[in-house]
Amino acid sequence: MIEPQPQRRWTATYAAWADELPEWLAPEVIAATVDRPAAWGTRRAVLDRPYVVFDTDRLRDSLDLSGAHIVTDRVAQIVPPTRWGTRGLDLPSVRLASGKVMAAGRVVDARGVRRSPARAEQTAFGVIVERERWPEDTFFMDWRTDNGAEPDEPPSFLYAVPLDEDRMLLEETCLAGRPALDPRVLHDRLKHRLRSRGIELTGAEEIERVRFPVEGGHPGHLTFGTAGALMHPATGYSVATALDTADAMVRGDSLWPAPARAVHALRSAGLRALLALPPQDLPAFFDAFFALPVASQRAYLSGRDDLPGTAAAMMALFAALPWRTRRVMAAAVGRPRKRA
Repeated sequence: MIEPQPQRRWTATYAAWADELPEWLAPEVIAATVDRPAAWGTRRAVLDRPYVVFDTDRLRDSLDLSGAHIVTDRVAQIVPPTRWGTRGLDLPSVRLASGKVMAAGRVVDARGVRRSPARAEQTAFGVIVERERWPEDTFFMDWRTDNGAEPDEPPSFLYAVPLDEDRMLLEETCLAGRPALDPRVLHDRLKHRLRSRGIELTGAEEIERVRFPVEGGHPGHLTFGTAGALMHPATGYSVATALDTADAMVRGDSLWPAPARAVHALRSAGLRALLALPPQDLPAFFDAFFALPVASQRAYLSGRDDLPGTAAAMMALFAALPWRTRRVMAAAVGRPRKRA
């Protein structure tokens, strides 16, 4: 394993739907479980699907690397096999920043995706507060308009989840944008939203900043994680999928049978549709989504190779939306997809 900072601690908050997690995952890595989180578009909905938030330190420490040889360096270039010789195909190799070249029978690229103006991003700004300061529900999404944004401005929602028994993360989030909302804008919106709900920030709260591309990964047998398109392009979730597919990647199994590739294409179409929707239409869009049966929600959010379920969920959602919204989405989905 080649990693520039192998001892670096993780600082982001990671979460997942409980039914996405592999059986081998240690139960102590879960810091909080919400049996029925809420969502709010133009009305409140309760999601009948348990949601978990990881203890980030315990999650990292539970992923045992004692069997791996760790090289502290950065991969500058992945060099594919170049020719057939009398002894077979040349081995692929990596050229490191230090100048060293290492060959291997298989090279898996898990370096993530670099930011680019051509790629849609998710951004967020959050604060961590004592749990008693937040008397409301756990919100997977809260699109209410009390964050001070003008109706024609790009929208953002509140993500409010427990980190443990004592702390809550309150995070103003831009789901996807090209360009995405600047975290400074999200900071101002979060302060406005919390003030409107009777919570004044002191400035001493621990903060979290989020910024990452939600597109740009490419399916393949030699890429993994976000580099390998395991991130859901319309939600930004990837950790549970990476955990669930890690064993298959190590074995050399294909992660991309035809149904999985088709689902990825449908999800990418879903991202294009979200980016095209007028700001005022997004809350109603999510009203319609969270009114779908839980099985349909699960198929679209988590069924990376469930082509029938994903297609059925998208068709049911499309049918539930107003004609004006349908036209915008259909035009966006019908545009040729540019490689990010």
